[in-house]
Amino acid sequence: MLMILSASAQTGTMINVRGTITDIAGEPIIGANILIQGTSNGTVTDYDGNFVIQVPSNGVLEVSYIGYIQQIIPVNNRTTINIILLEDTELLEEVVVIGYGTVRKDDATGSVVAVDATTLNRGLATSPSELLAGKVAGLSIISSGGAPGASSNIRIRGGSSMSASNDPLIVIDGVPVDNTTSISGMSDPLSSINSNDIETFTVLKDASATAIYGSRASNGVIIITTKKGHSGKMKLSYNGNMSVSTRTGSVDVMDAPTFRNYVINSFGEGSQQALALGNTETDWQDVIFKTSLSTDHNISVSGSAGEHLPYRASLGYTNENGILKTSSLERYTGSLNLAPSFLDDHLRVQLNARGMYINNRFADHGAINSATQFDPTMPVYSETSSEYGNGYHMSLKTDGTPIDIALANPLAILEQKHDKSRVLRSIGNVQLDYKMHFLPELRANLNLGYDISKSEGDVIIEDNSPMSYTWGNYKEGWGDNRTYNQYKSNTLLDFYLNYANDFGAHRFDVMGGYSWQRFYNESENYYPNSPARAAETNEEFYREMNDYSTESYVISFFGRLNYSLLNRYLLTFTLRNDGSSRFSPDNKWGLFPSVAFAWKINEEGFMQDQRLFSDLKLRLGYGVTGQQNLGSGDYPWMGRYSYSQAGANYFFGDQMISLIRPVAYDENLKWEQTSTTNAGLDYGLLNNRISGAIDVYYRKTSDLLNTVGIAAGTNFSNQLLTNVGELVNKGIEFTVTGRPIVSKDLNWNLSYNITYNNNKITKLTITDDPNYVGVRFGGIDGGTGNNIAIHKVGYPAGSFYVYEQVYNDEGRPIEGVYVDQNADGAINEQDLIPYKNPSPDVFMGLSSQLSYKQWDFTFSLRSNIGNYAYNNIQSNRQSKNTTFDPSGWLKNRVNSATFTNFNAVQYQSSHYIQNASFLKMDNITLGYNFEKLFTQNQTGRLYMTVQNPFVLTKYDGLDPEFTNNGIDNNIYPHPRVFILGLSLNF
Repeated sequence: MLMILSASAQTGTMINVRGTITDIAGEPIIGANILIQGTSNGTVTDYDGNFVIQVPSNGVLEVSYIGYIQQIIPVNNRTTINIILLEDTELLEEVVVIGYGTVRKDDATGSVVAVDATTLNRGLATSPSELLAGKVAGLSIISSGGAPGASSNIRIRGGSSMSASNDPLIVIDGVPVDNTTSISGMSDPLSSINSNDIETFTVLKDASATAIYGSRASNGVIIITTKKGHSGKMKLSYNGNMSVSTRTGSVDVMDAPTFRNYVINSFGEGSQQALALGNTETDWQDVIFKTSLSTDHNISVSGSAGEHLPYRASLGYTNENGILKTSSLERYTGSLNLAPSFLDDHLRVQLNARGMYINNRFADHGAINSATQFDPTMPVYSETSSEYGNGYHMSLKTDGTPIDIALANPLAILEQKHDKSRVLRSIGNVQLDYKMHFLPELRANLNLGYDISKSEGDVIIEDNSPMSYTWGNYKEGWGDNRTYNQYKSNTLLDFYLNYANDFGAHRFDVMGGYSWQRFYNESENYYPNSPARAAETNEEFYREMNDYSTESYVISFFGRLNYSLLNRYLLTFTLRNDGSSRFSPDNKWGLFPSVAFAWKINEEGFMQDQRLFSDLKLRLGYGVTGQQNLGSGDYPWMGRYSYSQAGANYFFGDQMISLIRPVAYDENLKWEQTSTTNAGLDYGLLNNRISGAIDVYYRKTSDLLNTVGIAAGTNFSNQLLTNVGELVNKGIEFTVTGRPIVSKDLNWNLSYNITYNNNKITKLTITDDPNYVGVRFGGIDGGTGNNIAIHKVGYPAGSFYVYEQVYNDEGRPIEGVYVDQNADGAINEQDLIPYKNPSPDVFMGLSSQLSYKQWDFTFSLRSNIGNYAYNNIQSNRQSKNTTFDPSGWLKNRVNSATFTNFNAVQYQSSHYIQNASFLKMDNITLGYNFEKLFTQNQTGRLYMTVQNPFVLTKYDGLDPEFTNNGIDNNIYPHPRVFILGLSLNF
């Protein structure tokens, strides 16, 4: 009715209006929107920019197109109207954050991707890293599991190291965060930032973009910029949600009737095994998992106090409960930003401070492992008058005492172990940017920053609990307890000068500076007796406390030159000289250069008459970055001592003295260096209705750290960590963003990215050694000392190392029959082969945002292809011989045990290396936007989200997405989460 009234108010006669819409260069704009003001009637321009619309003779047209300024055109009886749209200069001047400054997106020469965090579908994103999953080509984010506050494995263009860190450098508002050691009592350091406070993510991928950070940028850089204050009236915003988390499935183990039949059929009705069966039916996975409720709230206020003091402040509260009983996270966050300016805007100040207080209750993931093995014919709680186990069922000997090698009761593991932590953390900085009065093109920038955390926690196992008899040092019914404290500080000083000016067709942007950063860490661990044991032994502690403190420094000089000729030929040269205290005086300095060239092809004269490309830029770059986070402490080049293993003591009379021993070290240890060559093409089609980029890269890490054999007696060990290896990553990235529909009421954006990455080790020893197998690692559940992974020359890092299984005509694995790789007539370690690896060959992401009037519908898909997993659940639960322990208790089997029908365990069979490729819907959201709540300026949004609604995979395990080197045993599964959220703006 309103549309009819509005249309009838335009009393002019209906006429046909024709015309053409072009840009300022005369190029037609395809798909521009023309609406009759006050109605929903309209049309769009065709391939030549032409349109025809029936409109009242005295009507008004609204003409719009993304990237251009909207125009209001009165018809005034005209039948022909040709319109020229002007580009939106704010969009043209869009900048991206890079190291120590910003650059116009159009002028970037490196592989840089900016993501607007305010447009992302948040879901239940406790950690900011979850927001980026699947959004950026070349960026792989794999969650370690579904626990509250769980960390993620973040990789940019594959891993560049075997022994050192592969984590990218994280920079928050100009402060590089310390990711060399974890924060005690906190799973994910990034969860200290409330995702509602984030404005943008910028991912620096190639060495041209990252080399300005030198020694810490070999794994790429992620820059997080938080929301700032703004001029104008005060604005108040609220974002909150409530959620329900549910389990998506369970490990396919036998239920009680099936297990009872399996045991009787396998061993006989009167056997020891059959006699050990219980009389109840328990689904242990149902016992330890639950449906959980969570909530998250954030309120922010922003505006300007007077004309020169923009501000923004926020408070947040998160209460996340896991689907595994006793797992929870409670978090309080606060942030403050002040952005005053002085001296007629010549001096700009940014002050950022954010704090977090978090309470964690960690559930022991060993309960998941135990639940998939515990006898389903046994009860949860003791049905006897046993004095052991605090009322929980546990395996007992014939004399009624606990069996010390039995499995612990899964529910008791959760309820009788109290692993709690409290963490305080604050990150902040003050940044002064002064534009010289005598030379406005010259700026001085000083950044003083800090990242400080303090954590404390207790791990208490109750006396007389089932674990106190089956875990720990004593197995005598006493809790094996620990109390810990940690203090970490990361302080920063950055100063640089920047000069930028145009000289005719030339533009110079020159920057040079100095950086100083100190990392300090101190920790204490105490081992108190429980009150009952302390009273009995008269000892407060059952083990000596240990404490330590450590520090490291990085001092740097850096510079960058950006040169532009005719606004179409761009050159960037970067140089950084880093000094790290982690290396000896002879090796502490590393020089990291990079150079990049870009050509704006669409700015050339021969491109002016074409209509297809609205943007076309070629990028070429080469650079070197370093790695000083070696994973071996702050003093790896120095001779030092460590405590010997437990039991290695010396007695002076009745006094037992713990021994210390020298540690092998390499005084010539030096930087791992990664060189990257990158070629890229940025493109925009049809006035940027379609845009994206293609990148091809080659990364080579030299002086790769590896532990190699050395002559016994030469360095306190027969093995030494030293620089000997080489590792190569090469790949292709493709990104496309399309806007199929752009109109007043209906809009649709689609973004897709795909990455192919090939990883290979090319060198591991000082000299070629045909007998050198490689570096074996990856311990598994079951079989002491079994390792399932290897770093080997000619193969991807972390490949699985197994025997190649032989199958019969029915496709069943033949027990103990493997391929004799060297045809010597025997199956031994010489027949082990590298077989698949846990990293995907291809990963991709798809995001869609569809809106119609006040409604919006969004979803995010993500896929990994070519990644494999070692199904340790099956390998440890498929054999008959390990079903029964001679001490008198049974272990459950997976249902697939009847398919393989193995008598003995076959831990290193390739049968258990399974394709874990997956297609995962991260989230689906339906929302409704309220344009006017009480007044014109008050808006709101109500939305419903389903997170992790489905996963498509061939993997036999519970969840194909996890870290742990691709070994599936104690994985906390990702829940399915139903979220109801509300946003309000006043």
